Amino acid sequence: MEETRRYPVGIQTFSNIIRGGYVYLDKTDLVWELVHYAKYIFMSRPRRFGKSLLTSTLESYFRGDKELFEELKIMQMEKEWQQYPVIHLDLSTAKGQDSVKELRARLFFLLKEYTALFGKDDDETTPGSMLLGLIRRAYEQTGQQVVVIIDEYDAPLLEVLHEEENLPSFRKVMQEFYQPLKACEAMIKFCFITGITKFSQLSIFSTINNLTNVTLDPKFSAICGITEEELTTVLQKDIERLATFNDLTPEEMHLKLKLRYDGYHFSEYSPEIYNPFSLLKAFQQRKVSNYWFDTGTPSYLIQQLRLFKTDIMSLDRLEAFASDFDLPTEAMRTAIPLLYQSGYLTIKDYERESEMYTLAIPNQEVRIGYIEGLLPLYTGLETRDVRAGFALKFWRALKKGDADLAMREMQAYLAGIPYVEGFKQKLADAATAEGFYEYTMYLIFSMLNVYVRTQVKVWSSESHTSSLEDDRVATELGKAKCAGGCTDMVVWMPDATYVFELKLNDTAQHALEQIDSKGYAFPYQTDDRRVVKVGVSFDADTRTPKDWIISR
Repeated sequence: MEETRRYPVGIQTFSNIIRGGYVYLDKTDLVWELVHYAKYIFMSRPRRFGKSLLTSTLESYFRGDKELFEELKIMQMEKEWQQYPVIHLDLSTAKGQDSVKELRARLFFLLKEYTALFGKDDDETTPGSMLLGLIRRAYEQTGQQVVVIIDEYDAPLLEVLHEEENLPSFRKVMQEFYQPLKACEAMIKFCFITGITKFSQLSIFSTINNLTNVTLDPKFSAICGITEEELTTVLQKDIERLATFNDLTPEEMHLKLKLRYDGYHFSEYSPEIYNPFSLLKAFQQRKVSNYWFDTGTPSYLIQQLRLFKTDIMSLDRLEAFASDFDLPTEAMRTAIPLLYQSGYLTIKDYERESEMYTLAIPNQEVRIGYIEGLLPLYTGLETRDVRAGFALKFWRALKKGDADLAMREMQAYLAGIPYVEGFKQKLADAATAEGFYEYTMYLIFSMLNVYVRTQVKVWSSESHTSSLEDDRVATELGKAKCAGGCTDMVVWMPDATYVFELKLNDTAQHALEQIDSKGYAFPYQTDDRRVVKVGVSFDADTRTPKDWIISR
């Protein structure tokens, strides 16, 4: 009889996973390294990446629950198993509060569990004073230093990130709440804080001057998430079972999982990391789907993209220094830091000499969910209408190599799309610029799960390579000297590369001539795939492709 595998989807408590016999990827050696690395530690990781399980594992370790760690890696490292009082607070339950009063009440509620253990003084009238009292009494009553673990410390602030009225008052409450972490340094054994963003004006960053940020530390790159090695060893039988259920070979299923969920890097020397929530959910549901976006793109992210007028087409490959994307939230001048810290961008390359990072969208799952959240914002198109009315037909036409049919499908769809209510004036203004059509086509192509880039520079012959792999082409070409301008759009399909030039109120013939005269298609002719040149003319009045010419 086949062994039943239990996957800890939605289970974030270490003791429940171990006692319940759930699949567990042993990272306790890294947990041991972490607790011996520094006294105050901060780590940022995207949502659903195992931060809560990590904090729960730390709690069990410091409580001395040795029996939970039997046969795990940490048993070869830890010899003492000392017990400490632990205050473990999950601030994710404090998000979504409508007022300062509600926020304070929620913080008091979180601390109530520990007042039952260590008591409360009458003069503790603020969340910060209550936390201070709890640390002091726990230290005095047990004779041991206290361990403080705070999960998702920034959750109460993310929902009001774009609200000028509420953010300062909410921040003031949280500043007061975190002040004891510095004041009680002598009574604290270890303090671990997780979150998505860095609010530098909160006391954990402004007053704890010895706080160690391990977010980009290669030593702990794999402490959250699932590595390629873990997938192909601990989870190999799960790949095989999923493959059998979906009528694929294990090799085909491995590639499918890799494209959908892999691709994260949390330092310049990080192994590739899979999204753990989505990967385990796929094994549980026996289906590869986009589980990370079940609840949609967070509203705070959409607001920041709107606020900073983010050029979403530049995010496929973006060069940046660490100081550009590892910024405190208050210092942001673009949405890039938030996109990186939230997991919508990740590190794809690092150049040691210049200390330059290349950021990009991690994988297909993020790309699809990201585009679904942004499509209405940038084009006025409803995602469900694009999927049901156009995307599948367009993709099938390209897969058959029929670019003419694909363009006819696009023309028919754009001529009759139901735009989001209230978007018509914005659309009328946007449709007078070629950039609008680039945005629209970029978003649609991205929804089709194909690799697309816009405004692709054309380089001199010195840069032409014999292998133009999708994730390497921009880096390889980027080392050469710019020669001929920028291609409006390049789309990579498995058997063909499509080079698009878009014109507004101009001719398709002129667009095609520009592809030839500027040599836009030349860099791709050494690849095994067919090269298809497409000149497209858009009509500003109808906002549809008026004419197109295809040349192979």
